[in-house]
Amino acid sequence: MALIVKICGINTAEAADAAVRAGADLGGLVFHPKSPRNLKLEAAAALAGRMRGRLQIVALVADADDETIAAVTAAVKPDYLQLHGSETPGRAAAVRSRFGVPLIKAIPVAGPEDFAKLPCYLSAADLFLFDAKAPQGLAPGGHGAPFDWQILRGRSFSRPWLLAGGLGPGNVARAVAASGAPGVDVSSGVETAPGAKSPALIAAFVSAARNLMEARS
Repeated sequence: MALIVKICGINTAEAADAAVRAGADLGGLVFHPKSPRNLKLEAAAALAGRMRGRLQIVALVADADDETIAAVTAAVKPDYLQLHGSETPGRAAAVRSRFGVPLIKAIPVAGPEDFAKLPCYLSAADLFLFDAKAPQGLAPGGHGAPFDWQILRGRSFSRPWLLAGGLGPGNVARAVAASGAPGVDVSSGVETAPGAKSPALIAAFVSAARNLMEARS
């Protein structure tokens, strides 16, 4: 089975095109005011138009209200909504029901105990994304911190899942080997500065992930 690769925090046409050229599967657009990758709706709509049919579009929000989510979905028509905040299972179910867009629910992980909440999200989430817990005071996601990938090894889940947190071209193969992840998500690990995506690093990341799977086959 091919490894799923998601490039998150795409905020320029160059980054979108680089993700396509590299062979990524999903492209993430961020709607979070505290993130250096935050997009205005007009810019996001233009990027979504450029990506459509070439990448599956993921719109990332964190603890957003219905008005915000409605504006985002109208502007970018995403293939997935990614809930990357502290959304409860009830809130996730309400978003899934109201907007009818498949959901990726991000789960912040520090230890094995953080997986206990997953069954509560099964009725709403189509995919899970396991990310490192954000350092205090920072926005969730995109902060470049890993967690112990080996706590995922040998675990089975009722939904597909992606590994995130501190990944980059130099460690993605090691992370997948340690965790058994069927998919990976990267943001700050393919940047030269916060929010500044590097086409070269995007290409290197996807290549490293793909080469790992080819070596296994």
